[in-house]
Amino acid sequence: MNVPPPDDVTAGWWDATREHRYTLQTCGSCGHVQHPPRALCVGCSSTAGLAFVEASGDGVVDTFTVVHRAPAPGVAVPYTVARIRLAEGPIVLSTLDGPDWRIGEPVRVGWRDLDDGRALPVFHR
Repeated sequence: MNVPPPDDVTAGWWDATREHRYTLQTCGSCGHVQHPPRALCVGCSSTAGLAFVEASGDGVVDTFTVVHRAPAPGVAVPYTVARIRLAEGPIVLSTLDGPDWRIGEPVRVGWRDLDDGRALPVFHR
């Protein structure tokens, strides 16, 4: 699986995934919570005080699609890609584990370990 390497902005998030901890970036200036991590707060444009805080890992399926055609050789299909509304507010894109999903279903984060020690979040019932 081709996953981008950590950089100065995302390293804290990736480090937390090594311990299967789901974190979100929070602005110390205005309190805005965001994901994915960015170099500035999209709420107030501050570049100071951005930190990673532990998230519950709970959310709700906002919408989803089932992918039946592999985007690259070796990718197993079908798989489900969803927009998840996290309990803390941000909306994230991720995959759903298992079949027969419904919009509005509650989900919880799980993890798919990568060869380099990091992990990808995968949501399940």
